[in-house]
Amino acid sequence: MKKLIALMLLALAAKAFAKEEIPLESFSKGSEFSDVKISPNGEYLSFITKREGKNTLIFLQLDKFKLIHAVRFNDNAQIGRYEWVNDDRVVLEKEYIRGWKDHPEFHGELFGVNVDGSRGKYLVGYQGEGQTGSRLRKATPLYGTSYILDPLVNDEDKMLIVTYPWTGSKEPTTRVYEVNVHTGVRRKVTNSPRKMGRFLTDHQGEVRAVVSEDDDGNSLVFIREEADSKWAELTLENNLADLWMHGFDKTGTSVYLSASTAGEPMAFYKLGLESKKLTHVFQDKVVDPTKVWIDPIDKSPFAIEIYPGYPTYAFIDESADWSQRLKSLIASIPGNQIRIVSSTRDGGQVVVFASSDTNPGDYYLYDSKANKMKYLASARNWIKPNQMSTVEPVKFTSRDGLTIHGYLTTPINAEKKNLPLIVMPHGGPHGPRDYWQFDPEVQMLASRGMAVLQVNFRGSGGYGDAFEVLGYQKWGKEIQYDIIDGTRDLISKGIVDKKRICIMGASFGGYSALQSAILEPDLFQCAVGVVGVYDLPLMFEEGDVAQRSSGIAYLERVLGTDEKQLKAFSPSYNVDKLKVPVLIVHGGEDQRAPIEQAESLINALKKADKPYQYYLLEDEGHGFYKPEHRLKYFKKVLAFLEEPLQL
Repeated sequence: MKKLIALMLLALAAKAFAKEEIPLESFSKGSEFSDVKISPNGEYLSFITKREGKNTLIFLQLDKFKLIHAVRFNDNAQIGRYEWVNDDRVVLEKEYIRGWKDHPEFHGELFGVNVDGSRGKYLVGYQGEGQTGSRLRKATPLYGTSYILDPLVNDEDKMLIVTYPWTGSKEPTTRVYEVNVHTGVRRKVTNSPRKMGRFLTDHQGEVRAVVSEDDDGNSLVFIREEADSKWAELTLENNLADLWMHGFDKTGTSVYLSASTAGEPMAFYKLGLESKKLTHVFQDKVVDPTKVWIDPIDKSPFAIEIYPGYPTYAFIDESADWSQRLKSLIASIPGNQIRIVSSTRDGGQVVVFASSDTNPGDYYLYDSKANKMKYLASARNWIKPNQMSTVEPVKFTSRDGLTIHGYLTTPINAEKKNLPLIVMPHGGPHGPRDYWQFDPEVQMLASRGMAVLQVNFRGSGGYGDAFEVLGYQKWGKEIQYDIIDGTRDLISKGIVDKKRICIMGASFGGYSALQSAILEPDLFQCAVGVVGVYDLPLMFEEGDVAQRSSGIAYLERVLGTDEKQLKAFSPSYNVDKLKVPVLIVHGGEDQRAPIEQAESLINALKKADKPYQYYLLEDEGHGFYKPEHRLKYFKKVLAFLEEPLQL
């Protein structure tokens, strides 16, 4: 008996140690380094890091790794995305942190600065400079949201930007400007021939192609032969939808584009500008391309990345120099997804980002001439990949015969048998999907002994338009059945304990957590809704989606207008069917799923005398931007899960 008690005590101690081995702060902290880039001449390295909760841009002398300068805005402004525009100057987006937003706001303002901090200049934006009282040309106000279209690194004085004007029209024609990177003085290059144009420059930085839309949302392609010639529409032989252009071929006589036909996953094509003929290059049977790799020297596409489960690559030209480089990089860091994130002008030095399901990401500097790789930094150096849990692709057949894909994360060193499970539906639901990648929240749950199931249910993006449309007006039933069927598949295989399953999610995932627990009240032991929507009729009245006519049209398309049906699919109107405790987590300043959504559910739970807990973060929005808030959220969730999952 004494020996048995001793063994039990040892087991309990080992369990307690395992639960506390990785601090929660390791998962709540954001990346320490991001957006690492090399200057066009290879002399400098730049990256973004956090200082006092705000993005700061750092410049280093590459050969000595010596700090040169740090760029940081005052008040609530911070550094956003940036580009090198010549050998010693960058142009960056100026964005603003708002307590009620889940992401910083960007108003189209662009700021230029040299690596030593000199010649800092507000280049583009609504503030601008007045012209009165001076003959010198100035950076006059530009009322629109602007982005860098082409940094023109071979021209030390100019860049191209694309601007979406702030007009009375919800979808205006877009404009391209040539902007002096030192003074902000600009010259209009062209307008899009139709609304919401997406432009493409050629190898010389000339704006040669644009995709616009007609009044029915159909994609229209326009080409011009020379920089100053008029746009000419190309009539394509196929009925292509959701068309995107990615780059010219090396000769400049063809354009590579991706588009879908008949709702299938997007295909990759080559369009001859003279012949007007489309050549089919590549198409996966299951998923859309997630990334098209572009040669940093001549800007021609050379590879296509897809995510059927694990990331894989299709090469446009197997023998191309950059195809060979990518293959070499993939082989040199096995088990990782590889991204070429920055390159010198001649392609001699390349910044590479390697990440995986267990690795938040490492930055390397690859010397292509010497064929050598040098480690630079880790995005989160406190995360040890060998302590993280692996993520594996899964698929199953839904009750109506659809093949549904997803991902299963199982705790490290745990047998895949009778595990406690968290089912975690993604947000959206239309557009987003889950990927094989490092997810701090998933890893946090797995570190505490739970398996996590992520289902790319019907309606998810990335599997072709037809698959996405299958989820329209199916929020409350068929989408949830996909999630439920995936859960039952794991039960049937003995991987999870059917008596220890909870469901949690954010945004639409929060809706799914409650709705699935209502449809299958005996399948789950608890439900966690985070910044969720629970009252579908209320979506037409409250929140930023309902404030736009396009938003109302979207809701009518994906939800329908039958109020009886909307209420039948709303957790707030059906809490009487709930049998499990509920945790509701919400941001007080959420504009996407406003606080009224949480209050609607809480009032219903109170009226039905159902058990619930409520955790309000008053100054957060649709998601938790601050690390300290994510930490509090993690602690609250774990405390809530402990009893129903018998952790």
